[in-house]
Amino acid sequence: MLSVIFRSMRPRQWAKNVLIFAGLIFDRQLTNWPALWTVAQGFIAFSLVSSGVYLVNDLIDIEQDRAHPKKKKRPIASGEMPERLAILLALLFVGGGLTLGFTLSKAFALITLFSFLLNLTYSMWLKHVPIVDVITLASFYVVRVAAGVTLISVERFSPWLYVFTTFGALFMGVGKRRAEISIVAEQAGETRRVLKGYTAGFLDQLLLAVMTLAILTYSLYTFSAPNLPENHSMMLTIPFVLYAFFRYLYLVQVENIVEAPEEILFHDRPLQFTLLL
Repeated sequence: MLSVIFRSMRPRQWAKNVLIFAGLIFDRQLTNWPALWTVAQGFIAFSLVSSGVYLVNDLIDIEQDRAHPKKKKRPIASGEMPERLAILLALLFVGGGLTLGFTLSKAFALITLFSFLLNLTYSMWLKHVPIVDVITLASFYVVRVAAGVTLISVERFSPWLYVFTTFGALFMGVGKRRAEISIVAEQAGETRRVLKGYTAGFLDQLLLAVMTLAILTYSLYTFSAPNLPENHSMMLTIPFVLYAFFRYLYLVQVENIVEAPEEILFHDRPLQFTLLL
C-alpha cells in the first residue's frame, strides 16, 4: 500500500515545481544558503499540495481514466487504492503543504492556496473548455514562479521571465493535448471531453505560434533584463533554448513520440543536456 500511495502522489510531476527556484536562480542568489533552504522548503510544501491535487483529479476523472489506455493503470482508476483513502490522503497532503507554506511566508501560502483552488476549478470545469484549458495549464507554471519569488528578497527579477514562462508553459500545455490526441486517437472524446474541440493540425499550429513567442521573449530577456552582464553575453544561451524547442517538435512530428513534454524530458538525453547547458 505504501508503494501505491507513493505512485498516487506522482513524484515525477514534482519536477514541474522546480520553477519555484526560478526567482532564486535568475536573481543571482543561488549561493544564498538561507534563501536556498527556504525555497527548498517551499518546493516540499508545493509538492505536497500538488500531490493532493492529483488525488482529487483522479477521483473526479475516475471513469474517464478507466477508458484511457495509460491512465487506467493509476491506483484509483485501477482499484488499487480505495476512494476513501484517496480522500483522506488528499486532505492530509493539502493541509500539510499549506501549513508548511504559512510558516515560510503568508504570501507564498496564499499563492499556493490560490493554485489549489484554481486546480479544483480546472478539474471540475475549465479543463472541458477548448483553449481556456491550455491557458489555465500554462497559468499553473507562472504561479509556481510567482510563489518562489515571494520566498526571497528579490532585487531585480525581470518581468520578461514571467512572459517567457507564460509562453513556454503554453507550449507545454498545447504539447500535452497534442500527445493525448495521438495516444487515444478515435476514442479521444471518451477519455477527455475537451479533445473533441481540437484537431492535431490545429494544435500543431498553436505549438508553432507559442514556440515563436517563447523564443522571442527569451531573446528579449537576454539583453534587456537589468541584472545581466553588460556585454550581453547572456545572448549566448539563445541557441540552447532554440534547440530545446526544436528538439521537442522533431520528436513529436518526425519520430512520432506521443508523450507530453514533461514526460519526454525524463528520458531524452539530448534535451536534458541542452537544458543543463
